[in-house]
Amino acid sequence: MPELTKSQEPEFKRELGLLSSTMIVIGSMIGSGIFIVSADISRTVGSGGMLLVVWIITGIITLIAALSYGELASMMPHAGGQYVYLREAYNPLIGFLYGWTLFLVIQTGTIAAVAVAFAKFTSVLIPALSEKNILFSLAGLNISAAQIFAIISIVFLTYMNLRGLREGKIIQDIFTFTKAIALIGLILLGIFIGKNANAVEANFSNFWDAAWTHVTNGGISSIESLSGIGLLAAIGVAMVGSLFSSDAWNNITFTAGEVINPKKNIPMSLALGVGIVTVIYIMANVSYILVLPVIGAPDSNDVAGRGIQFALSDRVGTAAASMIFGEPAAVIMAILIMISTFGCNNGLILAGARVYYAMAKDGLFFRNVGTLNNKAVPGVALIVQAVWASLLCLTGTYGDLLDYVVFAVLIFYILTMAAIFILRKKQPDAERPYKAFGYPFVPALYIMLATLICIDLLIFKPTYTGPGVGIVLLGVPVFFLWKRFSSSKSL
Repeated sequence: MPELTKSQEPEFKRELGLLSSTMIVIGSMIGSGIFIVSADISRTVGSGGMLLVVWIITGIITLIAALSYGELASMMPHAGGQYVYLREAYNPLIGFLYGWTLFLVIQTGTIAAVAVAFAKFTSVLIPALSEKNILFSLAGLNISAAQIFAIISIVFLTYMNLRGLREGKIIQDIFTFTKAIALIGLILLGIFIGKNANAVEANFSNFWDAAWTHVTNGGISSIESLSGIGLLAAIGVAMVGSLFSSDAWNNITFTAGEVINPKKNIPMSLALGVGIVTVIYIMANVSYILVLPVIGAPDSNDVAGRGIQFALSDRVGTAAASMIFGEPAAVIMAILIMISTFGCNNGLILAGARVYYAMAKDGLFFRNVGTLNNKAVPGVALIVQAVWASLLCLTGTYGDLLDYVVFAVLIFYILTMAAIFILRKKQPDAERPYKAFGYPFVPALYIMLATLICIDLLIFKPTYTGPGVGIVLLGVPVFFLWKRFSSSKSL
């Protein structure tokens, strides 16, 4: 069969308006994290006031990044987003290292983690899908029903996105709107109906009394009062969970080739989406501290006694709902988180494939990954992404991998923010329909804050930061081998 000429090749269709673009931002950000990570944050900072401070700082940092990325998005509205910005500001190696880490861990690991979370909460309704239901062993790994169902969900969403952008967009709009309304409803119920007088008294009597509760083998080993530098260090460590729960907002930049009027709609969708999610996250935690005491005991037999700190399996959302709804809470929260994770993964699957497509176009991935199918979507890239994410589901290593790359993710964000300064010098005359908010001070503030968090993680979480850097650096020899191989042989 003769190859298609360049004019005959399918092209991206610009079908994502402002609403759908904003739904991708919101939908990709809100997964299961907001229902879980406040437990670990509470153990690290130890009071309602400091819990809110962690989420507020996270929201400010994320919003600063989103407002600043708008300049790069409006300047280079091409498929690949952050990969393209890093390539243009620095060199192809830096762009490749980002794309390499995104494919190997960041995007696919998140897809795997979200898919397994979807399966776990589905098992509340269908117990046969429990992760405790081991179906068979494979290469020394015990494969559970939850893992298989997680893979099925990845395959289904990939199939829907293979059918075209319109199908992926419809799923994203419906599930994002549904989960946002449901989450807002839960927040309002917690604030106005589920308010617990005992929890309010306990939390507001020591609202700013920060303390780090250290846990060993499921029990409290020590409680460390926090102030000064120690408090700042604890806030930085606590932000690992909140930052990852607030991540993936940049996914809309990956789909820039399919956004209508991208120079206007991408910056606006970033600002709107991140702003809406930030408010929802902060209000969710306000609801938590009005319903549950922050301080708890791991050996308590009731929900209130365990508090936010020791909510069963860290499921703070379910614990809060049980104080409002009683026994039906587990089912209600399971349905909400199922909707949330399903919609989240659709956004991640839709967007991530566009980065690998852009890399392939640059000769930095398999050539076929850089092609569009007859529905004008990167079909091969979607399939390759699904295969790797599914393998991560089977290995069960996605959780550890995601912990490892939090540090690397921040480094790439810092580099991308610095790209705004670099490109203003390298390409001063380039069209910039939108300019970074508060330039140069606001982007510089982000770089400073993110750098301080990285230093904090290097000191207090060295077991996580080292492997993450290792995963990134492993891409250096791969880059040069790939360049050498691709120059001598057509891939």
